[in-house]
Amino acid sequence: MANDTHAPGGARGRRRTGVLGAALGGCALVAASTVPAAAQGHELTYVSLGDSYTSGPLIPRQTDADCARSDHNYPSLVAAQREATVFKDVSCAGATTNEMWKPQGTDAPQLDALGRDTDLVTVQIGGNDVGFGSIIGTCARLGAQDPTGNPCERSYKAGGYDRLALTVLETAPKIDRVLRAVHARAPHARVVLVGYPDLLPDDGSGCFPSVPFGQRDFPYLRDTEKRLNLMLRLVAAWNRAEYVDTYGPTVGHDMCKAPADRWIEPLQPASPAAPAHPNAKGEAAMAQAVLDRLERGRGRG
Repeated sequence: MANDTHAPGGARGRRRTGVLGAALGGCALVAASTVPAAAQGHELTYVSLGDSYTSGPLIPRQTDADCARSDHNYPSLVAAQREATVFKDVSCAGATTNEMWKPQGTDAPQLDALGRDTDLVTVQIGGNDVGFGSIIGTCARLGAQDPTGNPCERSYKAGGYDRLALTVLETAPKIDRVLRAVHARAPHARVVLVGYPDLLPDDGSGCFPSVPFGQRDFPYLRDTEKRLNLMLRLVAAWNRAEYVDTYGPTVGHDMCKAPADRWIEPLQPASPAAPAHPNAKGEAAMAQAVLDRLERGRGRG
């Protein structure tokens, strides 16, 4: 098995990181894998890796208290629809890219679930590396002090540069490392990297105090999430993985919408879900986006 436990080092690693950084900086899309789709009708071994947006905290029925994993999260719905013969969901709330290689509580490293017999892998990771939780906490605290302004944006740009934009760029090599490790451990698998759904109004409008951010911080935070998703798309293409856009299909169902219409719960959820996370409808929407990608077969798109 290829050594996947260390970050790239030496001249070769520096070259790879440099090329990846240039691609991200120029937003240049590269072609994804064009390997023909596997024949239908064979047994399917499916492994799901990811963080809380994958695991589905508080969504009934919870099957793993330590990782806040639901049997109605999007991987479970995909597995049922695709009639997976073997399904391993090792997604875990709070996971960063580090937990691909390190235990999380009593749970083994997520990459340990992969093998040469794995046919399909979905990965949704990076939000905690960027700091979703701390960003929400910071912006809510500052928003309460200045509900009409952009105190969060000013805070993150106080050093003369955008710290969140830099953090997204710094997360790119971590995602790159994860995808290379997935390919090394599951060399025959179809690998799908799943983006994050639309959390805030796509038009930049706000909904204070339901979501207690400064009014002018909403477009800044929306753009930060879009930057994260673009980075994930580019790193997926660089690593012969397929990217699933869950942002587009969830526009109009963000945490500012009425309870009946939203698929992402606000900081005080009305439906069973963690704050600022998908509810059951959100997980179903992400499942459909993954299924649509799988139906299209491997290749561009």
